[in-house]
Amino acid sequence: MTDRRTGGAAHDARTASRPSRGRDARRDRALHRFLTDSTPVVSGGRAILLQIADPVVATGVRRHSDFARRPQQRLVHTLMYVYAVVVGTPEDAALAASFVDRAHRPVAGADEVDRQLWVAATLYDSAIRTHRLLGTTIDDDRAEAVLRAYAPLATALRVPEERWPTSVAAFETYWATALAGLRVTEDARGVVRDLLHPRLAPLWVRSAMPLVRIVTVGLLPAPLRAQYGFAWGPREQRRFRRAVAALRTVRALLPAPLLRLPSPLLLRAMRRTAERHRSPR
Repeated sequence: MTDRRTGGAAHDARTASRPSRGRDARRDRALHRFLTDSTPVVSGGRAILLQIADPVVATGVRRHSDFARRPQQRLVHTLMYVYAVVVGTPEDAALAASFVDRAHRPVAGADEVDRQLWVAATLYDSAIRTHRLLGTTIDDDRAEAVLRAYAPLATALRVPEERWPTSVAAFETYWATALAGLRVTEDARGVVRDLLHPRLAPLWVRSAMPLVRIVTVGLLPAPLRAQYGFAWGPREQRRFRRAVAALRTVRALLPAPLLRLPSPLLLRAMRRTAERHRSPR
């Protein structure tokens, strides 16, 4: 079957990647622990800022999202999508893909393959780089396995399978080219103002924003930080290093089940949302 919007094979969103059942079951379990870790919560802001540095994505987000009133909504929805497609059930993956599809319908250009590929790529790159920053050792085999596990984030968005990089080296080549073509617009800057300086968010969200801002901005590639106009010098770099050190300490002290708690909580929230939409009014 061919998807009329992409010209590629239509993807069954219920078929999400799972850690392979290979000869070394212990590596499978280790990969699953890696994929269910809470690191995407830390890296999600970076991914969003990278995504909206594409002008088409920025226009869609700015004009079709309620960022001013609910700036944390896109981050929550992004995390739901990642966990549902990468580690959820096939039903979770299909549900998450349907939510994204519904949100994209009124947005011109949202279903373009290049846009969707870029969005998925930011999620993989942000997860890998943030894991390493927080002290996770990632060898070449692990990076390749995570790249394969993240492929459905693209194909569930109707990116043809052959467009997802088949190796980390191929991904890095794609990434460097894509970064060079980014352009931060006023739409993107407006989204960032609402996201990083939320005036109407709950108090607990606003209280956490100084930490969120320094980590999110510090994780960005330097040229993109400059395009956004973020001030960044020795003082900000010191604050960033202190914030990362604090996060590393917290991660080392927290029990493993707590580090993986966001995944089941977000999946349950997504399922409850779907049930409310199905219930007769």
